[in-house]
Amino acid sequence: MRITTHASWAVCAMTLALAAAGCGGGGGGSGDSDAVLSASWGDPQNPLEPSNTNEVQGGKVLDMIFRGLKRYDPETGEAQDMLAEKIETSDSQNFTITVKDGWTFSNGEKVTAQSFVDAWNYGASLRNNQRNAYFFGYIEGYDQVHPEEGEQTADTLSGLKVTGERTFTVKLTQKFSTFPDTLGYNAFAPLPRAFFDDHDAWVKKPVGNGPYLVESYTRGSQMSLRTWDDYPGDDKAQNGGVDLKVYTDNNTAYTDLLAGNLDLVDDVPAAQLKNVRNDLGDRYLNTPAGIIQTLAFPFYDEAWNTEDAKKVRQGLSMAIDRAQITDTIFQKTRTPATDWTSPVLGEDGGFQDGLCGELCAFKPDEAKKLIEEGGGLPGGKVTITFNADTGSHREWVNAVCNSINNALDNERACTANPVGTFADFRNQITDRKMTGPFRAGWQMDYPLIQNFLQPLYYTNASSNDGKWSNKQFDDLVNRANQETDTAKAVDLFQQAEEVVRDNMAAIPLWYQNGSAGWSERLSSVKLNPFSVPVYNEIKVS
Repeated sequence: MRITTHASWAVCAMTLALAAAGCGGGGGGSGDSDAVLSASWGDPQNPLEPSNTNEVQGGKVLDMIFRGLKRYDPETGEAQDMLAEKIETSDSQNFTITVKDGWTFSNGEKVTAQSFVDAWNYGASLRNNQRNAYFFGYIEGYDQVHPEEGEQTADTLSGLKVTGERTFTVKLTQKFSTFPDTLGYNAFAPLPRAFFDDHDAWVKKPVGNGPYLVESYTRGSQMSLRTWDDYPGDDKAQNGGVDLKVYTDNNTAYTDLLAGNLDLVDDVPAAQLKNVRNDLGDRYLNTPAGIIQTLAFPFYDEAWNTEDAKKVRQGLSMAIDRAQITDTIFQKTRTPATDWTSPVLGEDGGFQDGLCGELCAFKPDEAKKLIEEGGGLPGGKVTITFNADTGSHREWVNAVCNSINNALDNERACTANPVGTFADFRNQITDRKMTGPFRAGWQMDYPLIQNFLQPLYYTNASSNDGKWSNKQFDDLVNRANQETDTAKAVDLFQQAEEVVRDNMAAIPLWYQNGSAGWSERLSSVKLNPFSVPVYNEIKVS
């Protein structure tokens, strides 16, 4: 990052933490640059518009077909310039961005400053109903383009100005010292004119500026991506392409890997963890990642949004035996969570080991007492909703329910509610159909403590699926974002996290490692700090 008045603060801690942990796996080897590999995948919730994709499966594809102003280093997580030639500011509120020359989209269109401004205006617009619109909320004019109530009164953000073919300015409504570091997130990707001229055609076959092209996509079956030979970046694909195969059960994907019908599985199922070393040997990878698993609550349901309900949420947290579940279900590839962020941030980056305190300790007697003091479980029982197609969620949800039932001496206190596919699960969440706690794992968008807190718990934030709202939390986040001093900013975010703790806005369960297994055809396999395979570096023999 090239900013005249300050440097990135949280990324530095992230870099050190990951350097110590290591992120790579797989050998070298020359590979066949034309060979195609196959990998497990799940259908994304929405069409692959960058500002409308806020979940992992769609994000994997966007990382392959787009490059933005910044890119997060696949080993350290550091935000590095990609299409940004420079980003300048003297006050952390007004930024001048210069786009590198020589970049085009795969259809031949030139990537210009207008490509970014048009994309950001589209993403922010209320009428376009984009999931990630919130990420543009600090740009001046957002309240006219995306008002909380009523119709929008402007079509473009007043804080965005194109000043030359490769330059544009950004004016924020307040100081936001780490704004440049957020610009590697896919919501800020540029878009070609083809996106606007024939939107339906673009959605069917997205056109980006990354190292891969979308060749075809059949929902429920497969997306085929192929290497873009004229890609101008220095991170060209080392293979001929990737076939992303849709699986509704990752145990089936693992079986196909062992049978030679699949090259890469990037989420080894819990049921196979005890066998994976014998099955795959050194073709298995398990590394720290910026992921936390939580249980969220529907605060739009009055039964969960009272002072008494807070005690119920706290009691449920204390009824969960995290250590036993991570040992037996996940074979110690998960670590019981003691805060709401991730250890990969490091202490300097904001991670607070033990912040949750006794509220995250397994204390069944106190759990039962708290729930009784809170008036008991709403409706007399609690139902945990989850998607049943990926991530071995069924096993751990059943284990969580068993733990709660044992703590409360009631075998019917907690039940599991599986939803068939991830897309259907997400649709139910966004339609506010949850009546009890639901799975809410979070994979960081960028390596800042802000990203573990603001998108999830800030009022009306993009991924605040439970619609929790707290003015004290919001005010602390606003103050933290304005702070240019590293230590002061982290301290304010940590104070905001204490508000999350005191209200048990969500129940933290465990920190998750990234895992992957691959066939003998592949080498140079590694996961980035977001637990996503670095597809462009994989070699195929």
